[in-house]
Amino acid sequence: MLVLLVGACLLASTGCSTLHDVTTPRAARGEATAKAEPSGDQIDCNVLKCVALTFDGGPSKPTPKLLDILKQKKVHATFFLQGKGHTDTYPETVQRMAQEGHEIANHTWSHKVLTELNPKEIVAEMKPVQDDVRRITGQTPRLMRPPQGRTSDEVSGVMKKLGLAQILWSVTAKDYATTDTALIEKRVLEQTDRDGIILLHDRYKGTIPAVPGIIAELRGRGYTIVTVSQLIAPASPQPGRVYRP
Repeated sequence: MLVLLVGACLLASTGCSTLHDVTTPRAARGEATAKAEPSGDQIDCNVLKCVALTFDGGPSKPTPKLLDILKQKKVHATFFLQGKGHTDTYPETVQRMAQEGHEIANHTWSHKVLTELNPKEIVAEMKPVQDDVRRITGQTPRLMRPPQGRTSDEVSGVMKKLGLAQILWSVTAKDYATTDTALIEKRVLEQTDRDGIILLHDRYKGTIPAVPGIIAELRGRGYTIVTVSQLIAPASPQPGRVYRP
């Protein structure tokens, strides 16, 4: 198993300690392809120039409009869902995500910073979303994203027990701080590179209008837009491990 050591201060705005078991999508693929080649019906991001499109903090009232766009553009995304006020409020949207082939992941119940919690409190943030998604879709998430990207070996240990891999990102438009659609699109396109993971939020006013332009420009630059699991395939997400470009 490939293990990289990085400073936790690179993943969080405060604190700095050693974080173990961190890998990139490319390294994860390489680890897996040494054992088995991708199947014929699988997107091969060792060959294609892939980038993963992800959305945090939904579902929310505007999310169906985003799903309409993704359906029209034939793009599948990974949605890191929040619980309180979201999965418990818009179950029909969660169901639609699953039915239309999107990847559903966990972004905690109430967006608490996990590194500030004890193991029991961390489980309490994760389990209700797992239960909601399983009840609504029949599927249990295998991926999660820690709020603010803050994680630690202790958090990783809890995620391993819960069967959840941790997914960070390489591209952020900071769309929580602006309603400027053109600026959101510009920031995404300036930061995106092969094997990148794009972080957006479908509940903010300027974001959804930026998505068609982002998709069109990325495709024009030769990118294949995939889910996180497609990005690391044929590797399978390993519980507890941190994935970041």
